[in-house]
Amino acid sequence: QVQLVESGGGLVQPGGSLRLSCAASGSIFSINAMGWYRQAPGKAREAVAHIRFSGVSTYSLNSVKGRFTISRDNAKNTVYLQMNSLKPEDTALYYCAAGRDVGTIVPVYNYWGRGTQVTVSS
Repeated sequence: QVQLVESGGGLVQPGGSLRLSCAASGSIFSINAMGWYRQAPGKAREAVAHIRFSGVSTYSLNSVKGRFTISRDNAKNTVYLQMNSLKPEDTALYYCAAGRDVGTIVPVYNYWGRGTQVTVSS
């Protein structure tokens, strides 16, 4: 089992920045990819970004490219999502996920965190 704990969410004004963190613990050897998803009220959960432990990162949402950056601290088993130039439409519950990269566009995620709320509003 892998446990994921997200942090760093909050209320920010449009144009502001936040950095989300996701700390993984447990059977880290069983995973080789982590990612971020988000779910806005009344909408389906959507993939945001993914990072393989090899260092390769990909972004699933065109709307965040150039504004969001996913990164990983191997020593801390922690993945980050740096979010800049935030917009009201970025408001959502952000979830961390962990699993295996099997060569598909999106890794197969078996473990999920409980989420951290990001609200972008003036």
